[in-house]
Amino acid sequence: MNSKAWVLLLLGLMSFSLAQAREAIFAGGCFWCMEADFEKLDGVSEAISGFTGGEIPNPTYNGNHEGHYEAVKVIYDPEVVSYRDLLDHYWVNIDPFDDQGQFCDKGHSYLSAIFVANDKQRRLAEASRQKVVEQFPDKNVVTPILEASTFWPIKGEESYHQDYYKKSSLRYKFYRLSCGRDNRLEEIWGDARSK
Repeated sequence: MNSKAWVLLLLGLMSFSLAQAREAIFAGGCFWCMEADFEKLDGVSEAISGFTGGEIPNPTYNGNHEGHYEAVKVIYDPEVVSYRDLLDHYWVNIDPFDDQGQFCDKGHSYLSAIFVANDKQRRLAEASRQKVVEQFPDKNVVTPILEASTFWPIKGEESYHQDYYKKSSLRYKFYRLSCGRDNRLEEIWGDARSK
């Protein structure tokens, strides 16, 4: 095979790969933590930090993001990890009973939510939520399933938030520990987090 044929083959494989990529949007409190939790999954190529769910265009972290949720857009390969798998992973990485935010972060932008883009995602999300409701019959699961809207990635001067857990790993680990996230997740989910 000549070099031109190899290039065409590689381009074809790359476009097939890109065509297979899917997106899912989840809010679970601090987007640094959600990004770190999703990017460790096989089949997830990227989790992008940003805002969604509000009316204000171009929300910013240090500016106005009123009405928006801190969220991640998860880019994944459905041949490796399914949307159902993402949902299962999502639940064990949030506190579905906290109606004030998540862990040490309180306020609307830190609330949990699943943002669905179509009927199939909605059906799967509702079924996964029902499983959590049945697993904890004495608790009130407050995490809603909402229609996906514009996702605004963090960018510009605030782009340091993207991959914060990699770029500032010591600060990130200190934040996560001091926020009590993992202790609370262990308390709720126990061994289910390691599956």
